[in-house]
Amino acid sequence: MKKTEKLLAEKLLQISAIKLQPHNPFVWASGWNSPIYNDNRRILSYPDVRNFVKVEFCRAILENFPEVEAIAGVATGAISIGAIIADTLGLPYVYVRVIPKDHGLENCIEGNLRPGTKVVVIEDLVSTGGSSLKCVELLQNYGTEVVGMTCLFNYKFPVAVKRFHEANINLISLCDYSTMIEVAEQTNYISTEEAETLREWREDPAAWMPRVAE
Repeated sequence: MKKTEKLLAEKLLQISAIKLQPHNPFVWASGWNSPIYNDNRRILSYPDVRNFVKVEFCRAILENFPEVEAIAGVATGAISIGAIIADTLGLPYVYVRVIPKDHGLENCIEGNLRPGTKVVVIEDLVSTGGSSLKCVELLQNYGTEVVGMTCLFNYKFPVAVKRFHEANINLISLCDYSTMIEVAEQTNYISTEEAETLREWREDPAAWMPRVAE
């Protein structure tokens, strides 16, 4: 039987929630050239994949954070899936934005939580970890207890691993970059050469440049 991580990687590739283009890279908002692009919102349009993700998120939360009392989704990518998870678990729900609204109540946290509430944060994607941990900080400053975070996909960049360790936040990932490459190669989505290119990017994404064809 395949592990959850590999099953999820297959599903994400099948619905193009993950796109791999080693020879025609994307450009991230950070300016990085990247052979991979995540569009996890596509999950919402595929009921079978959406249900699979919902069940696995709930399983991960109950197994790792049984004390959870509320769910917080990170805006904007995890707002919808966070709400679905909270509804399935029968728990209160809020979502958190790093930058407050520039009008109205100027909230960073949308919803209502009692101080001391034990919260699990839902992320769709963790790259460097900066924005994810900023949301954790906002919840902590709000007076809640963040007991952990679960994410759909994790690049596991060293800088993120270090940040989560320093923040003392337990991050549980349903799928990660290494597993995705392994599955993509096994299913012939990419060649062995392209898999090596993807692994090279992971080592130093800020400096990586695509190879120029000879």
